[in-house]
Amino acid sequence: MTSSPGDTVAFIGLGVMGYPMALNLLKGLGPDKTLLICDVSNDILDRFQTEAKGDAAVIVVSNGFQAAKMANTIITMLPTSDVVESVYLDADSGILAGAAAAAQSGSPETKLIMECGTIDTATIKRVSMATQTTSARLSDTLTFVDAPVSGGPMGAAAGTLTFMVGCSAVPPGSVFSAVKSYLQHMGKPEGIFRCGDVGAGTAFKIINNYLSAITSLAASEALNIGVKAGLDPKLLTDVINGSSGQCWVTSKSNPVPGVQANVPSANGYEGGFRIELCSKVLSMGSKLADEVGAKTILDGPTQKAFQEVMKDGRYRGKDARVVYRWLNDSSKD
Repeated sequence: MTSSPGDTVAFIGLGVMGYPMALNLLKGLGPDKTLLICDVSNDILDRFQTEAKGDAAVIVVSNGFQAAKMANTIITMLPTSDVVESVYLDADSGILAGAAAAAQSGSPETKLIMECGTIDTATIKRVSMATQTTSARLSDTLTFVDAPVSGGPMGAAAGTLTFMVGCSAVPPGSVFSAVKSYLQHMGKPEGIFRCGDVGAGTAFKIINNYLSAITSLAASEALNIGVKAGLDPKLLTDVINGSSGQCWVTSKSNPVPGVQANVPSANGYEGGFRIELCSKVLSMGSKLADEVGAKTILDGPTQKAFQEVMKDGRYRGKDARVVYRWLNDSSKD
């Protein structure tokens, strides 16, 4: 039997990040709750249900409309702006339409909806404005939050993600407290930050990804210099991580095969943050810089390198740290 909407949570988007996030959420909800799941892949939905046996009840729904009718909390982890607009705003299958239908069939209930993917700020603002317009017709019962994540597939599986939340502060703390009660099952409690109003979380994430993309190339260049010079990459990494050059790439996802276990470089650069996505988020950072009038220098050369890497079938589709392999395989012009 399905729980009441107040005891039901929906998760839409079971991709590389969303799948482990939803599994961790399910385990944290407890047996008295119901988790609705939605994805375009039936195989993924079947696999999730099989893996979830023994935890809270799991029910498959076909779209955001159904999710919003059945649940008062809807979490989405979607890949692109177009998909976000469809899942939220479609007049027949969207989340907002479902929330309106639920209100028309009974007394309006407060619903919390949040997007955790890395989506451009313009789309987040459109969805936020549409939510406000719909909410105004439903006795102000809808709250939209952007809560993008950092930590990659490994952090999603381990439940150690960092969340950058953009949400209202009125009344003070109440929205963020509700958001955190769900996100803490998927991330580190101390790593869930309220960054400002709706849209701020996305801006924080874009800036973080901008820096991460550039350091992926910078760290790979530095380590490649050391390897070409005949230095021990493990020792070099230890020295860097104990010195001023330390960064997330050198310490958590080292690009040199054999330096660290359980990272993409130890698995043929599979299973991480694909170079294509890294290029995309770097572009989002460059766009934000243009919008606010911030001068940039390093994004252009980094993006040029990514484009060259992606043209080569040996590296295409691999984790972004494959730029190290590209550098190592290349000769200086």
